[in-house]
Amino acid sequence: MAKGLFPRAWVKKSFYFQARISFVRVKYLFLTWLTVLVGSWVLYVQYSAYTELCRGHECKNAICDKYRRGIIDGSACSSLCDKETLYMSRCLSTLPNNQVYTGSWGDHDGIIRCKLGEVVHYELGEEPEPRREAPVFDKPTRGTSVEKFREMVFNHLKSKLGEQANLASLVSQILSVADGNRDGRVSLPEARSTWALLQMDEVLLGLLLQDRGHTPRLLGYCGDLYMTERIAYGPLYGLSLPWPLVSWVPSGLQRTMDQWFTPSWPRKAKISMGLLELVEDIFHGTYGSFLICDLAAAHFGYTNGHELRLTNTRAVVPEDEFRRTMRALRCESDADCVYGVDCQTSCDLSEKRCREEPVQPNLAKACGTLKDYLLRGAPSGMREELERQLYACMALRGNAGQMNMEHSLILNNLKALLWRQISHTKDS
Repeated sequence: MAKGLFPRAWVKKSFYFQARISFVRVKYLFLTWLTVLVGSWVLYVQYSAYTELCRGHECKNAICDKYRRGIIDGSACSSLCDKETLYMSRCLSTLPNNQVYTGSWGDHDGIIRCKLGEVVHYELGEEPEPRREAPVFDKPTRGTSVEKFREMVFNHLKSKLGEQANLASLVSQILSVADGNRDGRVSLPEARSTWALLQMDEVLLGLLLQDRGHTPRLLGYCGDLYMTERIAYGPLYGLSLPWPLVSWVPSGLQRTMDQWFTPSWPRKAKISMGLLELVEDIFHGTYGSFLICDLAAAHFGYTNGHELRLTNTRAVVPEDEFRRTMRALRCESDADCVYGVDCQTSCDLSEKRCREEPVQPNLAKACGTLKDYLLRGAPSGMREELERQLYACMALRGNAGQMNMEHSLILNNLKALLWRQISHTKDS
């Protein structure tokens, strides 16, 4: 009897074991299938986002088509379309209609930017509609003389910058840039490219500020595609966290972490002086006054020599344009009178309109940006004085009496304090 029971028990165990193995196999097969499915979906979403955001080939094809048809021309057209010595590398675009790539052109590394027409969305399986493009290369028209084009540029600059004594010299500078092939004259295709570039405020402001070394140099252009020099380090400070972590990291910890990834203090002082000099140059500068309406660290970078560069000129607005915009705004409170991220005026409650005068000047906002940056690691012998000057600077108000004199005094004192600390170092 015992002999008969043994094979039966063995068979039961064997069946149970095989059933368990089959269950484990099915479970792992299901998990493998689920992983492949989720992975494929993630790859599809990433690829879809990439193909929508990164369309540099479309940009190049559109520009080169117009170049070959004789509609546009510029200093970079031949290299981009004929010789193919100017090419796009890594995609940095964050908006589908603003293409941004790293690029190379001979010995130059740079950033290439290009506008694309409006993106038309469509459902999966449908044929995409033709892209709707704005007619950006329709001016100047055939038959326009160079003198007429000069007048067009002058009036455009006047509308952007207001009445300025040096506008004529700025027009001459722009016409020099427009002569892309350096043959001593501006052709109609070159004029069309230049006019398209001038419609973009960031290009115009970049040209205004590059002579003083505050912005990356314009290396070349073709139509409204243009290339500027690449800045070695950016942002000014901070760590770019992956987007899933951003919401989990407390803002206080984020601010502390931002200051961990910075150069040595003497180099930070030199970079900071670059920001102070930028503020000085756009405060009643050669072509009027400008406001920086977003002083985020992401809009600044610095070179290998630790010289500051403003890498996003969209953060800058002519004061004339700012005042016109604020005059037209209706308001119920001061919160309604904001331009950009942090350019603010006050609300005239009796008129229900925003006042023109900015509440806080550029210098006060710059000092607010530099406070943690400069105080961390500052030499003990000057830390107290540096902190006092930074807080005095942050207290500046745009509508204060004698603001111009106070602004100059605080700016000069702060620059002198920093210079004394670094003038004897190799970083100066």
